[in-house]
Amino acid sequence: MNCRFCNNTLTNTFIDLVNSPASNSFLTFEQLNEPETFFPLKVFTCDKCFLVQIDEYKQSEAIFNGDYVYFSSFSTSWLTHVKNYVELMTNRFGLNKDSQVIEIASNDGYLLQYFVEKNIPVLGIEPTENTAKVAIEKGVNTITRFFGTELANELSKNGTKADLFLGNNVLAHVPDIVDIVKGIKIILKPQGVVTIEFPHLMQLVENKQFDTIYHEHFSYLSFYSVKQIFEAQGLEMFDVEEIPTHGGSLRIYAKHKEDDSKIVSKNVGQLIDKEIAKGINTLTYYEDFGQKVSKVKLDFLDFLIQQKRNNKKVAGYGAAAKGNTLLNYCGVKNDMIDFVVDRNPAKQNMFLPASHIPVYAEAALKENKPDYIIIFPWNLKDEVIEQLSYVKDWGAKFVIPIPYLEII
Repeated sequence: MNCRFCNNTLTNTFIDLVNSPASNSFLTFEQLNEPETFFPLKVFTCDKCFLVQIDEYKQSEAIFNGDYVYFSSFSTSWLTHVKNYVELMTNRFGLNKDSQVIEIASNDGYLLQYFVEKNIPVLGIEPTENTAKVAIEKGVNTITRFFGTELANELSKNGTKADLFLGNNVLAHVPDIVDIVKGIKIILKPQGVVTIEFPHLMQLVENKQFDTIYHEHFSYLSFYSVKQIFEAQGLEMFDVEEIPTHGGSLRIYAKHKEDDSKIVSKNVGQLIDKEIAKGINTLTYYEDFGQKVSKVKLDFLDFLIQQKRNNKKVAGYGAAAKGNTLLNYCGVKNDMIDFVVDRNPAKQNMFLPASHIPVYAEAALKENKPDYIIIFPWNLKDEVIEQLSYVKDWGAKFVIPIPYLEII
């Protein structure tokens, strides 16, 4: 396997999570007795550009075509985050009815709906038909395509170019990261702005967030590596922010290199210095990640076994992709966890891949009164604990498995 960016041969393993099915390949009852397809879940570090990446065993077209079970609008804290983003961008860059905002991986219109409310023209680019349909029903102009140089050229020739081009938690999802950045260069107006948000590799390493590794994520990104990728296509970072979403993310701001209308913030140099001080451009930084993850696994299994011995009932909240990575790496099945609840109707009455744990609506918590509730989307733990405060009525406790086992 060669590096997606610099084509260097990859020989350094970051972590090997062995084999698992695609994280969002939920099963119907009828499928439980059918064979499941497992794919290697092995991640490499490039010793030249230090892009951390997985091999493309599960094709992106197979993941994102058809019915996709992730809808961004089900998280209230995420909606608050993007609404604040819309206010910030509108004010900082003077967006108005004459501007053009383009978002890739626009999902169900969760973000662009707030620009629509301000009468700012938008275009969502979303490859999954069912989520795009929901966005269109909200009045969000959306096309169902994958974004890259081909689509960028088509739109640009038709006069559609971006004053603001954005993508949240999408850069890691694309197997050809170079092509997508080339496309951004093509579709961006001369003084346009790019903002991209993605989970920060530094947080993944330091907080043992191995459950964010799954087949939909082809790359795991540091500012150090992303800056190189953008600069190679003539796009310059002029600002960056560390934000708390998804366990610690970055929001990068980029412009055409030849655009001198924007001052490069000191944040850019400071974050590069911070990452280099941590050693993010050395293989040593990545070497002991597997050992740290092994401890998380053992602690989680010890907890589940102890509750089983004590005849306690354990449930989960959030049929999240990260939860499936955790469960499958730890080898947990439905004899250890009784059920998981999720707010998304598309996941309810389905079964988690490999573990075959059933997924129910939230009402199942009150009906079954579990002793422990594992919060799989730990990045939303405050939101979930507040939402489920009523479980304290029967003495239930919350369990956070990462970065260390915590019982609340």
